[in-house]
Amino acid sequence: MGLLGLLVGLGLLVLFAFRGWSVLLLAPFAALVAALFGGEPLLANLTQVFMVNAAGFLAQFFPIFLLGAVFGKLMDDSGAVTSVAGFMAERLGERRVILAVVLAGALVTYGGVSLFVAFFVIVPMARSLFRAASIPRRLIPAAIVLGTSTFTMSALPGTPSIQNAIPMPFFGTTPFAAPGLGIIASLIMLGAGLWWLHRAEAAARRAGEGYGDDADGAIEQAAADELVRERATTAREFDPAELQHGHRSDRPSPVLNAIAPLVVVVTVNLVMSLVVLPRLDVSYLAEQRFGDTTLAAVAGVWSVAVALAAAIATTIALNWARLPALRRTMDAGANASVLPAFSVASLVGFGAVVAALPAFTIVRDWVLAIQGGPLVSLAVATNILAALTGSASGGLTIALEALGPTYVELAARTGIDLALMHRVAVIGAGTLDILPHNGAVVSLLAICGLTHRDSYFDIVMVGIVTSLLALVAVIALGNALGSF
Repeated sequence: MGLLGLLVGLGLLVLFAFRGWSVLLLAPFAALVAALFGGEPLLANLTQVFMVNAAGFLAQFFPIFLLGAVFGKLMDDSGAVTSVAGFMAERLGERRVILAVVLAGALVTYGGVSLFVAFFVIVPMARSLFRAASIPRRLIPAAIVLGTSTFTMSALPGTPSIQNAIPMPFFGTTPFAAPGLGIIASLIMLGAGLWWLHRAEAAARRAGEGYGDDADGAIEQAAADELVRERATTAREFDPAELQHGHRSDRPSPVLNAIAPLVVVVTVNLVMSLVVLPRLDVSYLAEQRFGDTTLAAVAGVWSVAVALAAAIATTIALNWARLPALRRTMDAGANASVLPAFSVASLVGFGAVVAALPAFTIVRDWVLAIQGGPLVSLAVATNILAALTGSASGGLTIALEALGPTYVELAARTGIDLALMHRVAVIGAGTLDILPHNGAVVSLLAICGLTHRDSYFDIVMVGIVTSLLALVAVIALGNALGSF
């Protein structure tokens, strides 16, 4: 009965989340259903397991949600994201339209700008470029997914995405875990994705397919759609409803002013991770008032938080004149972080309840028995849970809450570098999460005024297939050469 309850609880969570119900309600309800079937005490599971673990996730990661959302909103309202997109369009657009859209998305998201901020800025630019080049607009979502939701989310060393941050406390790693393997994975995703998109463009030209007709008002409708909002907030770290608040500049930021904060994020993150924090005397962390912890458990989050804070200060300093309503902009950014953070924390609470059930040992033993070694079983676990939840961050947190300590023990026993575990887990979570019910996919299609029938196959090819190829390569190289 316990295993049945686990499956029923997860099924209810997936079904009603896809229908637009709030995860804040669904996750505790699904957790209690699982506990009820397992004959476990309901109130104790709610307050002592679900809430404690959800609160623990917020205590660790809310600074990244908060600072990331504020930074994204500042970049949007200052016109910096528009400026970066326009710069890429000007330099590459006439000759390399698809590459311009992909690189524009990659640059802003690797620099720390929230995904949904990028969507609402890059889609209008992509429409203009694709229309001028007579490329079918059905390829726009795939080009944006390749640039924003593949290698810059899970593979590039130092990416400040929440997905790259989640394994750090579990494995004691940094945002730059397994940098060589991350770069190789990024090149595979980018190269294979661009090959597919150019192949699709060539096939469309041979068939005489043009741009097509735009769906008028799609962006505005998507921004106001509550169903899109509920799905979006479990997928990424920004509430799209807050894009309508604040005050967007009437003129774009100068391109150097726009790019500088993105460079600051990467540079400060690198310096903090590899230079500053390792040299600090943090023996005080062993004190009870600081959680009796270690630098390895907090260094990754500290690095990303300081990098985002420095980027926020840089954005304000360089774009002061283009931020006439600074308080409103920062308030909107702060508010945009709350619902996503609590949604993912609720998924963490659900995962903790499931992991505490006696029946979960059956699932754990099955996962660990998968042929191919710990890296393969970790990749399978994160893939399955990300697919079921439609969320890379949600699936990854559930997997690591339930199995993280087990994989740390396996790594110590088998000599696998935890940095390699980190990279495999993140790339694994960023593959099958891009199924039809993924909030980012649903939101992007709505913003573009397209349907799954129009564009989803190309999204699968550039988002899922390329990531799976990269994941296989990382596991093979990691098993053969170790982490590098």
